[in-house]
Amino acid sequence: QVQLVESGGGSVQPGESLRLSCEVYGSTISSCLMGWFRQAPGKQREKVTAIDKYRRASYVYSVMGRFTLSKDVDKNTLHVQMNSLKPDDSGMYYCAADCPSFADLSGDYLPGDFEYTSWGQGTQVTVSS
Repeated sequence: QVQLVESGGGSVQPGESLRLSCEVYGSTISSCLMGWFRQAPGKQREKVTAIDKYRRASYVYSVMGRFTLSKDVDKNTLHVQMNSLKPDDSGMYYCAADCPSFADLSGDYLPGDFEYTSWGQGTQVTVSS
């Protein structure tokens, strides 16, 4: 059974940065499809970014150029570096995984939540002046 533990959330001002981490237990991150979703109060959960086993990453248009996803294979951890944060980036951020996976993110495909089998508990991000 795969378990995911998120960390790194917090409260920042617009324009600042945060790095979220998701540590994977029970599987090797290099074999997984990994992703981040977020949910703001009163809104539906939104897919944000994903990375496949081949390290191809895809992003929702609103975060392109600001968010960068990476896998640390040695630490079995997924990171998302979030720069130039905006108030609209606020919400609970959830890490998701499907292990093992043969998903192919070529063509900027961004998987939906139904394509993941494991979820973390979430970490809160608040961007406010």
